[in-house]
Amino acid sequence: MPAVLRLQHTSVPMPADGHEAARRFYGGALGMTEVKPPSSLMVDRLVWFRAGPDGHEVHVFVDEQMQAKSAEQHLCLQVDDIASVRAQLSDRGIAIEETTAIANRPRFFVKDPFGNKIELTQITGDYD
Repeated sequence: MPAVLRLQHTSVPMPADGHEAARRFYGGALGMTEVKPPSSLMVDRLVWFRAGPDGHEVHVFVDEQMQAKSAEQHLCLQVDDIASVRAQLSDRGIAIEETTAIANRPRFFVKDPFGNKIELTQITGDYD
């Protein structure tokens, strides 16, 4: 039986004029590398970023509607040093939202410039 191997990418919306804000947040504040979308797509409506070395990506796309979404909808990025990432984001004036603790998964939430909720976590061991 075929199996799902991994999450290859996630897509999050931005307004039509959000390209530079996406670059400042994902590329600047989070330090993610921008990657060029395939030329067969509407590249002027996309900004893509590499999320680690294994081919995972965050795709930011223009959404003219930018309608309300579930308050719990989010993407999660695993980092190698949660304390350093917290300090880096705080230094840039990005608000940190604390959340329920999970054993061996220190974590917090932030919002990108478009209100998309992002969880950042470090995996330090198995959780119960």
